[in-house]
Amino acid sequence: MIYGYIRVSSDKQTVENQRFEINNFCVKENLRVDGWIEETISGAKNYDKRKLGELLNRVQKGDLIICAELSRLGRNLFMIMEILHICMNKGCKVWTIKDNYRLGDDIQSKVLAFAFGLSAEIERNLISQRTKEALALRKAQGIHIGRVKGSHNATKKLSNYKEIINELLVIGIPKAQIARKLNVDRTTLWRFLKC
Repeated sequence: MIYGYIRVSSDKQTVENQRFEINNFCVKENLRVDGWIEETISGAKNYDKRKLGELLNRVQKGDLIICAELSRLGRNLFMIMEILHICMNKGCKVWTIKDNYRLGDDIQSKVLAFAFGLSAEIERNLISQRTKEALALRKAQGIHIGRVKGSHNATKKLSNYKEIINELLVIGIPKAQIARKLNVDRTTLWRFLKC
């Protein structure tokens, strides 16, 4: 399958320019697009929250994704690298028109996919390390990390809503519905009512 992927960031932009570029390219290369994926969404939004994520789940070995340029896949380098790594692992080719990238199953693409995957893993490890260091610093400063332990948490969390909860119970609103309105788990509400 050959997919044409088009993304614009806002309603003010049009998908037609990218569609024209992809169609023009396909005519020159004697290709036919089997399916179009178009979306109006920021490239900063993670790919799994976009139609692109659905496409990445669907692609198979030998499929081809054509897009106008690499920046249409994502806004930052690490996201683009992760997307390309997924495609390479699945045996799906990615071609861009403006950048003239032809990422497929050749040795250069595999080396590039390895580099992309390695870079993404290094970035994840650096983020994890920075997070652990920041948490250790806060703990050393005596700042409590995480939620308050024990059943007193429910009391503290809902203590400002005691009157409202009582009023809702008096008029017959179910406890589960009250918990939803207060955006808490129903067991949190039940523990609060037991106190």
